[in-house]
Amino acid sequence: QVQLVESGGGLVQAGDSLKLSCAGSGRTLSTYAVGWFRQVPGKEREFVATIRRSGTMTLYADSVKGRFTISRDNAKNTVYLQMNSLKPEDTAVYYCAAHERLFGWATSRAEYDVWGQGTQVTVTS
Repeated sequence: QVQLVESGGGLVQAGDSLKLSCAGSGRTLSTYAVGWFRQVPGKEREFVATIRRSGTMTLYADSVKGRFTISRDNAKNTVYLQMNSLKPEDTAVYYCAAHERLFGWATSRAEYDVWGQGTQVTVTS
């Protein structure tokens, strides 16, 4: 099973950008679809975006559509989340996750088999 490690989180101001990375190790990430989720204390982990194995198809939560972009570089075994026009409500711990199913869109936590440890993103107003 692949292991996932997120990086790139930090403290930024509203309107700024951040790029998160999700690096895979132990196995090639190219056989997995990958998703990004986020969670704030006391709330459920929320779907943000997902990308298919090939990288040609993506899906976003309405709350981030048009501001966030998920992409992958299978040669680098890494998936990215480019976050632009950040808002204070984007503040959360961001997690990447992976699954190996070929079909369908996975937007719930239960559909993912492997998770990273998370990276904190804080957006100040």
